[in-house]
Amino acid sequence: TSAVGIYTAPVGYTGVVLLAQAANVGTVTRTVSLSHERTTAGIAVTTEIVKALPIEASDTANLLPGKLVMETDDVLVLEASNASDVKFLGSILETLN
Repeated sequence: TSAVGIYTAPVGYTGVVLLAQAANVGTVTRTVSLSHERTTAGIAVTTEIVKALPIEASDTANLLPGKLVMETDDVLVLEASNASDVKFLGSILETLN
């Protein structure tokens, strides 16, 4: 339920997030947040993609309607209001720089 880095673009690669979806398999509405984190000059800059997005019971939400390009060491961060009801599915294409 706390923010956790679910993907970090490896050194020498660019990661392209093609799909990011969250499913609520529970019986009550849950929330989910997805953000991008990049460290520049020693300062972590967080950009929220979705913040506390409510997902109704037995429903799915598309968290990223387009593609997201992630440079080396960029982190994709996920947070949900419940650890067992919210399931995440992502698809990332890595390309060698």
